[in-house]
Amino acid sequence: MEINRRIGIIDIGSNSIRLVVYEINSLHAYRVIGEFKQSARLSQKIGADNTLPGDEIDRIVRMLRHFREICDANGVSEIRAAATAAIRNAANSRQIMTALREQSGIDVRLLSGKDEARIGFLGMIHSLDVEDGWLVDIGGGSTEISLFLGRRLVSSVSFPFGAVNTTRNYAPDGHFSEDTLAKIRLMVRQAAIGEPWIREHPGLPLIGLGGTIRNLGKINQKKLKYSLPQTHNYPMSAQEMEELMHWLPSLPAEKRKKVDGLSKDRHDIIVPGLTILHTLFQLTGSSHYIVSGAGLRDGLFHEAYLADRPAAGSMAELSARNMLGLHPCAPAAHLELVAANAAKLFDALQEIHGYDSRIRGCLHTAALLYRIGVSVNYYQFAKHSFYIIAHSRLDGLSHRELLLCAAAASYKTKNRVQPLYLQYKDILLETDVELIVRLGTLLQLAAALDCSETQELAMIEARVNENTELQLLVHSKKDPSAEYREISSLAKDFKKVWGLKLTLQDEASSFSTI
Repeated sequence: MEINRRIGIIDIGSNSIRLVVYEINSLHAYRVIGEFKQSARLSQKIGADNTLPGDEIDRIVRMLRHFREICDANGVSEIRAAATAAIRNAANSRQIMTALREQSGIDVRLLSGKDEARIGFLGMIHSLDVEDGWLVDIGGGSTEISLFLGRRLVSSVSFPFGAVNTTRNYAPDGHFSEDTLAKIRLMVRQAAIGEPWIREHPGLPLIGLGGTIRNLGKINQKKLKYSLPQTHNYPMSAQEMEELMHWLPSLPAEKRKKVDGLSKDRHDIIVPGLTILHTLFQLTGSSHYIVSGAGLRDGLFHEAYLADRPAAGSMAELSARNMLGLHPCAPAAHLELVAANAAKLFDALQEIHGYDSRIRGCLHTAALLYRIGVSVNYYQFAKHSFYIIAHSRLDGLSHRELLLCAAAASYKTKNRVQPLYLQYKDILLETDVELIVRLGTLLQLAAALDCSETQELAMIEARVNENTELQLLVHSKKDPSAEYREISSLAKDFKKVWGLKLTLQDEASSFSTI
């Protein structure tokens, strides 16, 4: 039996040092099984001579040794470590890197500003379905801003200021006056003067990486009582960020510690990070913000272990198939047939429903994952499927689409959809009630066509006749009686939802109606 491969990714950042442990199984599916963090604040520890003191170097070494022990305990076979701005910009960076490598036993890679931007982009672009935009990564000691068009990195620059060193330079006491904020804005604007491309593509979304925007997203979600605890792919309007820009600097440091959604170790650096982000938003003329939960560590993992993998299918489909590799829950041939049947039904009814390709993709994802809850418990697996889908990071899907997938995959009856909508009405549309019912009935029918999971029935064609019936042309092998019964049991509800009589013609037998 093949043992799962485990990889440790260490990010020596200017604010914190993090270890993420990934696992890749024999099916080449991967997941995070552990994340560990230690506060470093390296950008605050740089001395007047721009060097990192020896005792701070020793502290990093101790952290790395501890992370190595964690890796050993988790059966990690490979460790990849990277250092960013604080060490890169230190006058004694070479000495630091030598000490880290020799004393920790870990081969640490020093990233340039361009490397940091490129790898952060790599992590983001494989997790968000965005064609064009600005990518801003605010770290503790640097800020990378990149322009991507057609999902390709076009330009990038690394500025030597981040949330930690900006706090140290402008507001070490944690107090942010209007004059202090103006100085931080001026610093950002002056840095951007030498990069005219930053102003040349207005109207694009700004995707944010790092702790600053993740925390701002969480604060906004708490203020709105947002119903889905997901920060990845969370959109924020210009107005919402503007309100935070007015509110957070006005709070004393002690009150900022109590802001719901804000990490306690970030209360003193959140305002400089926010000010940098807000200023870049204005300079770029961006349309809105999107929080990315994937960044540098994801990019390091992707670059080393996923770069050579074929990327057939949509981002959501690849993500769904990765989940299936982690949680095998039904014969693969069954799930493939259910997904294919659902697509045929959707396409046959196109003129009636008029839904676009994004909704078709939601149905496809739901069809692949409708049995995923079996990995928790077979009995009442539908509710487990809803939870797993809704609370997983299915890349490429908006939060609304994520809920549509979860609801369609777990659909049972129409009367259960309204309470679901009320629970998530801040995300779902009122019209999504009908949409979920329609997608859910299509998925039920698609699964019924292979309820024995033996591919007894092959659906040759689905077609609407005179807007009165949906006719399914199928071909059976041996004994399709289980499928016949299941399809017959759905006919009444299908008629109520779609206004069409459901008929079935089996070209291999005399069965011709329902």
